[in-house]
Amino acid sequence: MQTKITVIVDNISDCGMKGEWGLSIMAEVGEKKILLDVGASELFAENLKRLGFDMADIDYAVLSHAHYDHSSGMRRFFADNQKAKFYLRDGAGENCYFKKLFLRKYIGIPKKILADYPDRIVLVSGDYQLCEGVYLIPHKTPHLDAIGKREMMYRRTEKGWKPDDFTHEQSLVIDTDKGLVILNSCSHGGAVNIIREISATFPDKRIHALIGGFHLFNKSESEISLLAHEIGQTGIDLVCTGHCTKERAYRIMKQQLGDKLKQFKVGLVMEF
Repeated sequence: MQTKITVIVDNISDCGMKGEWGLSIMAEVGEKKILLDVGASELFAENLKRLGFDMADIDYAVLSHAHYDHSSGMRRFFADNQKAKFYLRDGAGENCYFKKLFLRKYIGIPKKILADYPDRIVLVSGDYQLCEGVYLIPHKTPHLDAIGKREMMYRRTEKGWKPDDFTHEQSLVIDTDKGLVILNSCSHGGAVNIIREISATFPDKRIHALIGGFHLFNKSESEISLLAHEIGQTGIDLVCTGHCTKERAYRIMKQQLGDKLKQFKVGLVMEF
């Protein structure tokens, strides 16, 4: 299926438009318009308009995971679009924190958003078909809470603080004419894990591209180089990254992945 992907919000500004620490991506799949994430503010609405999109025309909205830099524009979305449902993983809640010793900082979705918009928010479980050729796929890799603990990301539960296992994170997978295109905005569960998860979910399909941030801004050069090597070993054709990957990690990855690797920026358009 013909697919066009446009970066609405990223850290790197371009085309005279502002950027921010956040992410928002428009996927046009056939006749359908799917908005993945809504950034860290209402900037996504301004950039959508400047890029020629009408928010009222969006058919579906998807939240990649329950963090503020991807969800803070939700109320603005509901104000400007009266028809689209917003699809969250059923593990999403108002309980995500950065926790280090006595520091506890809330990093989750807007408070009370689930209660305020029950008719607009859909909590999905398992493998979910959003529309023809488009799927929402959860993590299937065990023990991801080890990553949460390392990143000092926790969830506040009735039984106390638990390392985040990223049950609130999901991949948006599009079956394009070139193969499967995976969008996972921060890839907290691991970029290589995600490629393997999608490959196992769709064993008869070729994975063409992985698009998203890889949460590498706080990683060592050796960790970044190893990830680039492992991504290259998967045989994927294209990797497009930005946001929480940041520029230093991008430069290190570029040395190994070469032309396979592309940089996010506001206004970037990819066609499949």
